[in-house]
Amino acid sequence: MDSKTKKPKGRMSAYTYFVQMCREEHRKKHPNESVNFTEFSKKCAERWKQMNEPEKKRFADMAEKDKVRYDKEMASYAPPTEAGGRRKKKKKDPNAPKRPLSAFFLFCADERPNVKAQYPQYSVGEAAKELGERWNKVSAELKAQYEAKVALDKTRYERELEGYQKRSADIAADECEEEDEEEE
Repeated sequence: MDSKTKKPKGRMSAYTYFVQMCREEHRKKHPNESVNFTEFSKKCAERWKQMNEPEKKRFADMAEKDKVRYDKEMASYAPPTEAGGRRKKKKKDPNAPKRPLSAFFLFCADERPNVKAQYPQYSVGEAAKELGERWNKVSAELKAQYEAKVALDKTRYERELEGYQKRSADIAADECEEEDEEEE
């Protein structure tokens, strides 16, 4: 990856440089000792508060140099294009047929009013958990009934999808013909 596609390392503050120096000092004094991050952070913060401005200036100068480096690198940085970066989510066509629901979701649609009536205080998450537990306890016969509903809904979806794709193809063909007529 070249420098134009690799995002520059973030800039460091004066305090960050100070903590980095403290960590190096600690490592030199205690090379084999692991660091308790919470305790170490508290000690660094206390030391930083006790420092006067001339002592802090050294770290502020380092931070200023790093800011210049960061700004310079950001000026030449070009974020990755779609091909290398995150792909944009494809927009859904509101006219496209709705996908068939799973057996579990059909069960939830039927059972949710009962759960809400029995446990009105439940949040959406708690109600979903209860529905999941109920689904796991459902008999194989009842699950088979929901699976049969899914099969019917799947045939509906496939039929509607076929019609939708045919209409989309017809619209695309009409648009191509209109463009051809305009060019002539």
